[in-house]
Amino acid sequence: MPKKIHNIGILAHVDSGKTTLTEQLLFLTGAIRSAGSVDTGTAATDSLSIEKQRGISVRTATASTEWKGTTINIIDTPGHVDFAGEVERALTALDYAVVVVSAVEGVRAHTENILKSLDAAKLPRIVFINKIDRSGSNVKSVINELKQVSSQSFLLLSDIENEGLESPCVSRVSGNKFALSATEALADICDEAADAFLEEKPLSEERAKELVTEKISSCELTPVLCGSAKYSLGIEDFADALTEFMPSSDRRATDDLCGIIFKIEHDKSLGKISHIRLFGGEISNRDEVEILSPEDKTYEDDGENSAVEIEQKSPAKEKVSQIKRFSGAKYIDSGTVKGGDIAAVCGLPSAKTGHFIGSLAVSESAKLVNPFLRVRVTPSDGDTLKLPSLAAALGELSDEEPYIDAKWENGQKEITISTTGKIQLEVIDTLLKERYSLSASFSPPTVIYKETPSCKGLARASYTMPKPCWAVVEFMFEPMPRGYGVSYHGRLPSNQCFYRYQSHIRTSFNSCLEQGLYGWEVTDFKCTLIGGEHHTIHTHPLDFFVCTPMAFMNGLNELGSTILEPLLKIRITAPAELSGKLLSEIVKVGGEYDSPLTLGQNVTLEAIVPVATSMDLPTRIAVLSSGKAVLNQSFYGYRECRDGLEHVNPRRGVNPLDRSKWILYARGAYQKD
Repeated sequence: MPKKIHNIGILAHVDSGKTTLTEQLLFLTGAIRSAGSVDTGTAATDSLSIEKQRGISVRTATASTEWKGTTINIIDTPGHVDFAGEVERALTALDYAVVVVSAVEGVRAHTENILKSLDAAKLPRIVFINKIDRSGSNVKSVINELKQVSSQSFLLLSDIENEGLESPCVSRVSGNKFALSATEALADICDEAADAFLEEKPLSEERAKELVTEKISSCELTPVLCGSAKYSLGIEDFADALTEFMPSSDRRATDDLCGIIFKIEHDKSLGKISHIRLFGGEISNRDEVEILSPEDKTYEDDGENSAVEIEQKSPAKEKVSQIKRFSGAKYIDSGTVKGGDIAAVCGLPSAKTGHFIGSLAVSESAKLVNPFLRVRVTPSDGDTLKLPSLAAALGELSDEEPYIDAKWENGQKEITISTTGKIQLEVIDTLLKERYSLSASFSPPTVIYKETPSCKGLARASYTMPKPCWAVVEFMFEPMPRGYGVSYHGRLPSNQCFYRYQSHIRTSFNSCLEQGLYGWEVTDFKCTLIGGEHHTIHTHPLDFFVCTPMAFMNGLNELGSTILEPLLKIRITAPAELSGKLLSEIVKVGGEYDSPLTLGQNVTLEAIVPVATSMDLPTRIAVLSSGKAVLNQSFYGYRECRDGLEHVNPRRGVNPLDRSKWILYARGAYQKD
């Protein structure tokens, strides 16, 4: 009988105890000889020096173990919101998630985002309420908070005595009590359980287990267990629940070769290492595999308004040099990986996180990260000759963390990267020094704005001189609501503009979105190709790559471009007597708030604030409240900028509005200084 495999991710808000839980699972199952400590830097899954120094996880770490005949591949993810991109990518590899919540602090902002992302990705989950040994522990309150965030039903599988004391007792709910609790939890989502509940005849224990397992897999029910990872309380019951109730890798199995790269790392001796979750098929040493980008997916035809697809390039085929598995938290040579399992694969130089192996997996994406800050990076000694080396290093780090998005063009005196916070910059700085022996200086972060066409209208350009060339492009731009993104439509008759040229137009249009009239990414509009032509003699295949950016920028120049600013959603919990001062701070930064909610001696405020004016808000609130206020914040979205200022981002390369220089630049006859 084939061995069952569970690929699980341990997710939590920072300091909830997820790495400690990982250590205890590895110790319980015999994968490591002793459970390490985050505080002392001995955790098996925290290997970077900065993780040991700061006592937090900043990179996804993978370990493997076995429990009662089931292989459990554990992906331990960072809890700090600065590294939510690691969590986002880990979700693509999971069979289900383990969400760790502190029994004292409860459901915090990042936990809410995680739960919403699990809903979007249609991933089952199990909750472990940790730290029940601490004063202030309130499991009942935590479950109520979970119910407010998620529409799922929750089933508590732990009995607790002496909660909040140093020596609590935890036992597994079983027998008739389990059947009764399961019947009640299932009543809202299962007709059979509802009938049993109304008739006051609980389901049998065996039938209850069957329905609980079924509803967990269909993402309707979340089991909850409690304990203290620090003192190894409730860990064995938790491990048993994983193997008894949670879905195996069969849930996401495919018939053909299919896998996703969820992590990239670089090793001095092994080179690039791609961490792969294989859904189906098998890969062995020296096999050639196809690497596909998510953009390689086909586009849905929308009838008369359908667009010509982008020309598909043949997928890159690369040879696997080594395959390594995890024994505990260490690598061992394997030579092969089969569907349902996770492995580290060497020898795929073009691989990037989010790319697929063999074929494209069908799965929902989950968005946890929206970097809204940009930083300029220069060599710390000002030596511009080091810029290429620094750009190459940051490019390699961008392979590991795509949200860094390092940008540099030869001739520029600085590199820019996106960031989610100060701690991420500290990690980048440490990696540059330790891995590449490079020292960099980082500017204060600036806000990443976006822009959108101000009104509906035409965007047109004609490129017919100097010969030989001939390309005409005409778009209709139509502004759309915030959060819409960008859609592309329109198909011209082939005798007016060959389909291969229309494919070039679409490819070039996608590249144009990176820099608009003010140098920001352009979003929230609908583009329709309504006109264009080629010449059977004079048109060169690359002419539409010259013409399309001119049409794009001409359109924005004629229609105007509206600057969009990023917003944060904040929640402040503080003593009620501070509510007036807190509201005053929110008003000062141009925020909009809901009516305060008073509960006991505390007040909770929710508000939407601009990023640009609120970067120091956490510090000001901490000072104002003498550290008594708790502030949680998360990305909310974009809106039209209201500060009346013109926010311009320096353009990389030549602006297509400078027609003569652009044509020379696009044809390789001019290089910007």
